[in-house]
Amino acid sequence: MTTAMPLLKEREKQVYEKGKGEFNLKCDAKSTAGAVSQRACVFCGSRVVLYPVADAMHLVHGSIGCASYTWDIRGSVSSGPELHRLCFSTDLREHDVIHGGEKKLARSLRELVPLHKPRAVFVYSTCIVGVIGDDVEAVCRKATEDLGIPVIPVQSEGFNGTKKDGYKVACKALATLVGTDNETPVSDISINILGEFNLAGEAWVIEDYYKRMGVEVVSILTGDGRVDKIRKSHRAALNVVQCSGSLTYLAEEMKEKYGIPYIRVSYFGIEDVSKALYDVAGFFQEKNPEVMERTMELVREEVGRIQPQMAQYREKLEGKKAAIYVGGAFKTFSLLKILRTLGVDVVMVGSQTGNKKDYELLESMCDPGTVIVDDSNPMEMSQFVIEKDADLFIGGVKERPMAFKLGVGFCDHNHERKTALAGFEGTLNFAKEVSASALSPVWRFSPRRAGKLRFEGENNE
Repeated sequence: MTTAMPLLKEREKQVYEKGKGEFNLKCDAKSTAGAVSQRACVFCGSRVVLYPVADAMHLVHGSIGCASYTWDIRGSVSSGPELHRLCFSTDLREHDVIHGGEKKLARSLRELVPLHKPRAVFVYSTCIVGVIGDDVEAVCRKATEDLGIPVIPVQSEGFNGTKKDGYKVACKALATLVGTDNETPVSDISINILGEFNLAGEAWVIEDYYKRMGVEVVSILTGDGRVDKIRKSHRAALNVVQCSGSLTYLAEEMKEKYGIPYIRVSYFGIEDVSKALYDVAGFFQEKNPEVMERTMELVREEVGRIQPQMAQYREKLEGKKAAIYVGGAFKTFSLLKILRTLGVDVVMVGSQTGNKKDYELLESMCDPGTVIVDDSNPMEMSQFVIEKDADLFIGGVKERPMAFKLGVGFCDHNHERKTALAGFEGTLNFAKEVSASALSPVWRFSPRRAGKLRFEGENNE
């Protein structure tokens, strides 16, 4: 990779500019010390996956800072209980570090469960618990017997890896609930949606599509999640995995243990939303051909409704440049397609948790000159945005200040957002946000961009 800014030697193989040399991007590696990685810890990874289970209690066994950092960590909304939005912690202090925190954890469970009446409890181990050696599993087993509900240990000591490792830990915790209800009836034409977290109500949009198709959604893991629905999820006919980085491990386990096949999908962008619905309909076509007929009608109706407005946004955005940095690489595929539909060129793209196959596909989709980066840091990304003269940055909460300091429009595609970006309507929302951000007249006042760009209505005072 040739750049005006020298990369740390240990990071050189994790950055590639398409067209310059053989593509062999290094990934699935620990973050480089001193590089200020955008990744989070194991604990954070487990929390973002399990947090949306709305009728469960989420108890953080550790210092108060860990609970505070992850309190209300997702924009996941619930159609009923909102116990997940409360913040519970054992608040370990110096005395507990010296003498152990097991008694405090047991006491917390005895006090909290009768008070809030959760359907299950997830108990998260944090770094300090891993250091002092509390036997969280033993405490949870005893609490399960005494309290009569599942009390599930989540072995998420932060120093044991990265956010991606936390996803696996969360899947193991969910697996203890899956398969514990064999009584509730489930349709033969049914699915689970894995890796959909109901940000701004997106799960409800997707679930409505499947309802119109005639497909029962048994459980959504974990958006607007319910313990009882997770317990019967092993009886669905198909698993549909949206965020492949976070829930594929559970899909693999359910395939091995219960024989449930799974497919990978994306609900972002006209092309990928349509394909996701058609793939599910195709799976059930032999059982009920009407599912495919209803799906075709649904897609025609939805695309016909939003296409004229998408064309208007393309006229405004044609030729603009965007940089993308998100958590999972699978999301980048959809974002590339949407931006291409809008006439926007992607000049930088990367992720925190992409694997070799993800990046190989990403490289094949990118145009020559596009910078592809794994596990980047603010200094690198800032330099790439400047060098490639990007008009827009699509990322998460940690990238927002960087974009604004550079005088570049920003679009939030992270898990705190409050605007639905999934489904057909979400695609239109995304186009609207991209247009408003990239074309805002405010960027004319950025010293770096002054005189370089033309904005709609720039002659208006």
